[in-house]
Amino acid sequence: AEQRSAAAPRDLEFFNGLGGFAADGREYVTILGPGQSTPAPWINVIANPDFGFQVATEGGGFTWSVNSRENQLTPWSNDPVSDRPGEVFYLRDDDTGDLWCPTALPIRDNNAAYVARHGWGYSRFEHSAHRITAELVQYVPLDDPIKISRLTLRNTSGRTRHLSATVYAEWVLGPSRTAAAPFVTTEIDTDTGAMFARNQWNAAFGARVAFADIRGRQTDWTGDRREFIGRNGTLESPAALASTAPFSNAVGAGLDPCAALRTTLVLPANASVEIVFFLGQAASADDARRLIARYRTKDLDAVLSEVGRHWDDVLGMVQIGRAHV
Repeated sequence: AEQRSAAAPRDLEFFNGLGGFAADGREYVTILGPGQSTPAPWINVIANPDFGFQVATEGGGFTWSVNSRENQLTPWSNDPVSDRPGEVFYLRDDDTGDLWCPTALPIRDNNAAYVARHGWGYSRFEHSAHRITAELVQYVPLDDPIKISRLTLRNTSGRTRHLSATVYAEWVLGPSRTAAAPFVTTEIDTDTGAMFARNQWNAAFGARVAFADIRGRQTDWTGDRREFIGRNGTLESPAALASTAPFSNAVGAGLDPCAALRTTLVLPANASVEIVFFLGQAASADDARRLIARYRTKDLDAVLSEVGRHWDDVLGMVQIGRAHV
């Protein structure tokens, strides 16, 4: 795997051996080199008044809607050391079988560098492996209950690549996966092709509909965690990604619930592609359909710019206030 660091310690203020500030204090940049890890999860909390997520330097994190304790969409690890991810992006070279992640979890290349930028209202991850440069940026709009993840891949190998990208999320839809997972049902919405998930046994949030969508580009999927990971399997080496065999497209009740969505792509030499993943929850199925349709066609750069202006206003005023203390 080739090494690439998009930030150097000399470019960072107050560098402590792992990270430092950049962009005039608007970002905290962590560089995980070979064998390096943070002493505890260093996280960014990204939210609007009703929806949000947290994500650590190694990636992963968890997402919630309305209530971060009672209505987790994906699992909160609560592990101060390993911080097992409940959301994962996988990249696979379908010619060679090589499997890796754009983040340091769950597949870690101990000879490579991973850069994480926790910014105001977003987190950005940078990593290069197998001559593919990957950048993942994640954020939420100011008002809507949707997490936007944008994965940009650039082919630096000088030849055409046949790749697949798989997004994996473990459904919770309650206060914990142990308590809620047996009651989660999944389906593929016939209008949008997105995966919907519900927990109608959740007294407070049972009418709400969660969704996962690769902007309509998903080619196959499964709602069964056991199928994806495999019996006694791990997130580091999921059984469903051991070959190019299609997922079963299984959804329904009585499964160990997850959302695993895959899309395939042919990436010419020196070309780039963006893969967009939406994870969220709406008040009803119709609201979910409208939200998905709107964001599939929305200018996502404009959404991120709006988030940036908001936090510049909020935190800029805080800085000015401190300057006068």
